[in-house]
Amino acid sequence: MDTARAKREARLRRHRRVRRRVAGTTERPRLAVFRSNRHIYAQIIDDRTGRTVAAAGSVGLSGDDDKTAEAKRVGAELARRAKQAGVSAVVFDRGGYQYHGRVQALADAVREGGLEF
Repeated sequence: MDTARAKREARLRRHRRVRRRVAGTTERPRLAVFRSNRHIYAQIIDDRTGRTVAAAGSVGLSGDDDKTAEAKRVGAELARRAKQAGVSAVVFDRGGYQYHGRVQALADAVREGGLEF
């Protein structure tokens, strides 16, 4: 098995382990993060209804900053969209990624934007 496939499968295994315990409700939806090599995406999901409440990604945002700065912008934009949708508290789903670097920057920006988790 090649290295890239092994890393992806390990991340998905960690993600499944976290998802056994973390589920979004209508009162407190789940903030899910996906990180690719080039971009970062986040969405707020109500798992009971299977509905995405708010979403943001670095693809639609302008700017040629470093990836951490892009993650901060995505977090701020997601917090703004969540507030418009009436969400004030979420549960954080890091998607099997380490809570470090871009994932942490996104989470901190969401907190600064007013969401609680």
